[in-house]
Amino acid sequence: QVQLVESGGGLVQAGGSLRLSCAASGRPINFYGMAWFRQAPEKEREFVARIDWTGFNTLYTDSVKGRFTISRSSAKNVFLQMNGLKPEDTAVYYCAADRNLTLVQTHPSAWGQGTQVTVSS
Repeated sequence: QVQLVESGGGLVQAGGSLRLSCAASGRPINFYGMAWFRQAPEKEREFVARIDWTGFNTLYTDSVKGRFTISRSSAKNVFLQMNGLKPEDTAVYYCAADRNLTLVQTHPSAWGQGTQVTVSS
């Protein structure tokens, strides 16, 4: 069983940056695909980015390409560097994990509790 805890959210002005972190416990995530999702108020949760277990294969939703970067540093940590933030990026951001790289971006088996990101205009 993998437990995930996000941190790093906060309030930032448009154009600013934040770095989200996701710490895993319970089981090493060496061979897990990892992903970030977000859910804005009154909207459905949406996929943001995912990374494979090697750290070399990444995928982003179109709206964040060139601004967000997903990375992983160890068997326990995954990050989302967010630059050029826009008010429409305001959402609760969730970390997710799954052994299957396709499922991690559609129906991951493990979720964190989320961290709030608010971008003011």
